[in-house]
Amino acid sequence: MCRKIIFSSIVMLLNVLGLSAQQNSDTTKAKTTLLDDVVVYSSRFAEKFKRVAQTIDVLKTKEQLNFQLNTADALINSGKLFVQKSQQGGGSPVIRGFEASRILMVVDGVRMNNAIYRAGHLQNIITVDNMVLDRMEILYGPSSTLFGSDALGGVISLSTKEPILSSTYKTHFSGAATLRYSSAMQEKRGNIQLNIGGQKWASFTSVSYGSFGDLIQGSNRRPEYPNFGKRNIYVERVGNIDIVVPNSNPNKQIGSGYKQVDITQKFLFQASKNVQHVLNLQFSNTNDIPRYDRLSEMNGTVPVFAEWYYGPQIRNMAAYHLTAKDQVGFFKDIKITASFQDLEESRISRRFQSTNKDFRWERINVFGLNIDAKHYYGKHELHIGAESYSNYVKSTAERVQIVSGAKSRITTRYSDGPTTMATHAIFAQHTYKISDQLTINDGLRFNLVQLNAQFVDTALTRFPFTKAEQSNQSITGNFGIVYATKNNLRAAFVMSTGFRSPNVDDLAKVFDSRTGLVVVPNTSIKPEYTYNIEFNLNKYSKSFNYGVAVFYTAFDNALVLDRYLFNGQDSIFYSGIKSAVFALQNKAKAGLYGLSLNASVQMGQTFSVEGVINFTKGQFRDAINGKTPLDHIPPTYGRFALKRQGLKWNADLSVLFNGWKRLAAYNLNGEDNLQYATPDGMPAWYTLNFRSSFQLKKQVQLQINLENIFDLNYRYFASGISAPGRNLSLSLRAAF
Repeated sequence: MCRKIIFSSIVMLLNVLGLSAQQNSDTTKAKTTLLDDVVVYSSRFAEKFKRVAQTIDVLKTKEQLNFQLNTADALINSGKLFVQKSQQGGGSPVIRGFEASRILMVVDGVRMNNAIYRAGHLQNIITVDNMVLDRMEILYGPSSTLFGSDALGGVISLSTKEPILSSTYKTHFSGAATLRYSSAMQEKRGNIQLNIGGQKWASFTSVSYGSFGDLIQGSNRRPEYPNFGKRNIYVERVGNIDIVVPNSNPNKQIGSGYKQVDITQKFLFQASKNVQHVLNLQFSNTNDIPRYDRLSEMNGTVPVFAEWYYGPQIRNMAAYHLTAKDQVGFFKDIKITASFQDLEESRISRRFQSTNKDFRWERINVFGLNIDAKHYYGKHELHIGAESYSNYVKSTAERVQIVSGAKSRITTRYSDGPTTMATHAIFAQHTYKISDQLTINDGLRFNLVQLNAQFVDTALTRFPFTKAEQSNQSITGNFGIVYATKNNLRAAFVMSTGFRSPNVDDLAKVFDSRTGLVVVPNTSIKPEYTYNIEFNLNKYSKSFNYGVAVFYTAFDNALVLDRYLFNGQDSIFYSGIKSAVFALQNKAKAGLYGLSLNASVQMGQTFSVEGVINFTKGQFRDAINGKTPLDHIPPTYGRFALKRQGLKWNADLSVLFNGWKRLAAYNLNGEDNLQYATPDGMPAWYTLNFRSSFQLKKQVQLQINLENIFDLNYRYFASGISAPGRNLSLSLRAAF
């Protein structure tokens, strides 16, 4: 019945769009995409895609970036990446089975990964405002030659909008205002942007504010799981007592709403035709973000937690960018970025009917410097670079007795003494453009990562050590060969290595817990490495484009969570609960392989069909357990869409889907979060979605989205919150 409804909906939409196309003379002509037209910035300098061996996806339209709930949802709705969610205010991208601190996020050329990025699920991507994004590039596969530690699985490079100079002798003012509303979470969001451009100076300002209510999940469940995801009760504190309150709407995920403010300010000075200076200031701040997955945990018939939330998540960044082109001397192109980041996060929790409320705060200062220079000689290009980032971590904690107000000591999340981590590197990337068709890429990088963590107060922890120190060196490299024919067929073969040195979260985290399980520090862990081999193929033409990538990644010295002895004991009491002791250990070798397919077909001047599908499988093996599923491996996922493009209005009808993640494919000790799935694993799902944008006037655009049309109930694998049900989203953008 559901399939008939989908088919009827598609037929009806085709009829509507076909009639409109006949009546509307403002249709666009089919646009030919050529390899020479596709430009990427994966090497920090602009380069034609046909010269790059690595698989890269680019998101750059307003519909893909600016008209989405947040940056994580922009990735989800592209079908390009899988994204895990522990709460509404977050999103943890996965690249080829690698997640969190095993992939690298970069904003405007500055590393976002800091010393306390954890290996589980990471929600920091939402601190980059999607409304100010100009483009997002996804680099697949190990990328440590150019980007250093953490790029085991790939890189997400986010670029925000730049100031625009005036093209005349007069100062030019331009900007835009956007309002957005979504029904499933009562989203109320606004953004205003202003560009002031002179001949040599320009300023760009963006301010966003978003209020997101409790998320309503879909009501149509699979018959075998009629209660999956229901929020039947929640906790309120009345007087000095925690009370369990029945939820009048079990599909409303009470305890998932939050607010966020984002500000971006850039100043540009064009010193000369080829020299440009940019000052880049970014600020992001949330209010308290409830950790919905923890709030939904039950101990029999009562909740485990009365309160569990992240305190305000603050990201401050100040960066200076120097770009010099066509210079006289050995290096023709030079880029320098100096940056400072001031980051704050905290975790606050209180168990049900407990009067003890635990506060743990972290503050991180990061100083960074990137230098990139490019030399050209004949058919050769040599990119030389140096990079240095220094992290300073301060971790504090206290327990508050909420009735009396008395305060007492508890363990900090990380080492309580001076804690520093520094990454330094030099690299060389060489490109040999043998001919217009044939290109060779190769490179080497030397990495040095130093960590020093001091444990001052060990009375509570009883650690058998007072410090954790490491100095890890590594050489990483890549080799790729690309062949691009004159008829726009591109084939590439690439080998690359990745490297990740243990950070403060891995090495100096005091305790981390789940119900009945506590994770303790292991100061003897060592770096992880990946070795990747890949073949990818792309074809561009007037009516038919396609791409395929096949890869295999060997994951060596992999850190896995396994049973451990702490002071000779396999279990300890933590927060009043007897918990089994676990620790990160370099116990495994893993293998990951997979493929991705994408294609688009242009049908006449107006219509097109496109699709993308991704498959990944991973296992690790050790001497004790043999072969075990690797955690973080998403099920098969992707997106198919029928699109209509015109000058006045665009539309697409899409299907977003995930396959089954069966129980046998779960890693029970890792981060797959079986406790938030069904007894059989995470069921497969698909949603039917409609999106249309209208150019009401020259400077006014309206977008209407109707997502999850059939109001299906589903969750992304490893997620602790259900996805939105039927959701009507309206965005109005007025430019001036």
